[in-house]
Amino acid sequence: MNEETLRSKFLGSLIGTGVGDALGAFYEGCHRVQPEEIEFMASRQGLLTYTDDTHMMIGMAESLIERIGFDGEHMAHVFITNYEHEPFRGYGSGPPHIFKLIRSGEEWNKAAERIYPGGSFGNGAAMRIAPVGVLYHYDLENLKKVAHESSRITHAHALGKEGAALQAYAIALATDMDPSVPFDCDGFLAKLSKFVQQAEYRDRIRNVERLLGEEDRSRVVAALGNGIEAFNSVPAAIFSFLTHSHSFKESVLYAISLGGDTDTIGAMNGAISGAFLGIDAIPHEWRDKLENKEYIENLAEKLLLIRTNG
Repeated sequence: MNEETLRSKFLGSLIGTGVGDALGAFYEGCHRVQPEEIEFMASRQGLLTYTDDTHMMIGMAESLIERIGFDGEHMAHVFITNYEHEPFRGYGSGPPHIFKLIRSGEEWNKAAERIYPGGSFGNGAAMRIAPVGVLYHYDLENLKKVAHESSRITHAHALGKEGAALQAYAIALATDMDPSVPFDCDGFLAKLSKFVQQAEYRDRIRNVERLLGEEDRSRVVAALGNGIEAFNSVPAAIFSFLTHSHSFKESVLYAISLGGDTDTIGAMNGAISGAFLGIDAIPHEWRDKLENKEYIENLAEKLLLIRTNG
């Protein structure tokens, strides 16, 4: 793969996260919504404002760039600093409590378990994982390790860590694939199935395969979920990509139309679709209105530089 193609994919994944997040933010908690309504609402906005999903993705990229790889303590403190500067991004109740504990001296990889005994299995680690997916797209061992370790900052449960790793791997696979050749859906799913260890994810991936071609969104949601749990949202984002792999626009609109945790499912779907199709596949009318677009693009460029020089 030439450098310009890889650059487009890095940009596509990070900008795709922000676009999917910002579009989905309007509909968080809705039962379901029509794609046409989502597109119309986006056209009425002067600025597409992202939530904590993209805010934490930015922090993850900033730390990976500054430390030229993963440093858990540093990443935790970047998350904390960013939250303190912009606490209005829609953070749930858990992360601020975790950040407060770390500020008071708790170890970065222990604080989350103080808040959630056994650890949280929400999708908060998966929603921000795009920088890991693209940076380590060629290195499965490090991808899984960094996904798991970065998850521990806020989501220490095995299901939370596995969700982050699965999302990162889906992004990595999409980064490695050529969108100009027929998409190998069966091969994609086979790799995901081999990758995961937890039964909840194995079951969901089997459901993804079974549901391909299903037009009833209520059946899709019943089998895959659309909630805040990682195992009830990462598979839905992947399914939305697989059923609309040819179009970033259709993929993200479908993902958000499933309802539920729409900003996060949209962000995760946008990260995968953007990594596969590249930045030019994201409609100009969306990406040009994305808040802090130039800064996010700059982060993608710096991640690519680390990948190229590494």
